[in-house]
Amino acid sequence: MSTPLLQVLTSLDWSEIALAGGDTLLMLGGSLLFTTLLGLPLGILLFLLDRGQLLASPRLYGLLSLVINVLRSLPFVILLIVLIPFTLLVTGTSLGVAGAIPPLVVGATPFLARLVETALRGVDRGIIEAGQSMGATTGQIVWQGLLPEALPGIVSALTVTAITLVSYTAMSGVIGGGGLGDLAIRFGYQRFQTEVMVVTVVLLLLLVQALQMLGDWLVKRVSHR
Repeated sequence: MSTPLLQVLTSLDWSEIALAGGDTLLMLGGSLLFTTLLGLPLGILLFLLDRGQLLASPRLYGLLSLVINVLRSLPFVILLIVLIPFTLLVTGTSLGVAGAIPPLVVGATPFLARLVETALRGVDRGIIEAGQSMGATTGQIVWQGLLPEALPGIVSALTVTAITLVSYTAMSGVIGGGGLGDLAIRFGYQRFQTEVMVVTVVLLLLLVQALQMLGDWLVKRVSHR
């Protein structure tokens, strides 16, 4: 390791970087949890309401689809600002980890719902027909037939969503959301400390790589093939 590089690394406030990294993980974990709790059932509902499915309702499907498309089309930076009143109502603050989680969930839930819907569409139609022929209820068909078959696709969808949330957490630094993104903006951009920017980018890349590797491993574990 060259002396200039060593000097740069030792000059960094690693305690501040570690704190920001911890905030990023908290935002990622909290937002992914609530996104899964909301996005998974929403994706299942979208699938079931589509034409030719078990709960077919074209009008309701069209309404839900429109809302999801609108939320997905909004740039996340704009969504952060628009949701400040809602965030204040829910958490009492628009700053820090708590202030970042609500917009992260609102931004990622429609994204996950679409991916879950797509994963369910990939399941063989024969699973539904077999369940109906045996007199199974809609709930039984979903939980015992569709979801087990679509599990690899759903795990893959969660992986993609988690990686998307990493980029969203970085953008939340624009409104003081905390984490590595906030650190990069305050020190790397506003104070022209390029070394801080480089370190935060490297840490975010490592986090994304770790999430992708974990997701790929889980897909292989749950795959029937």
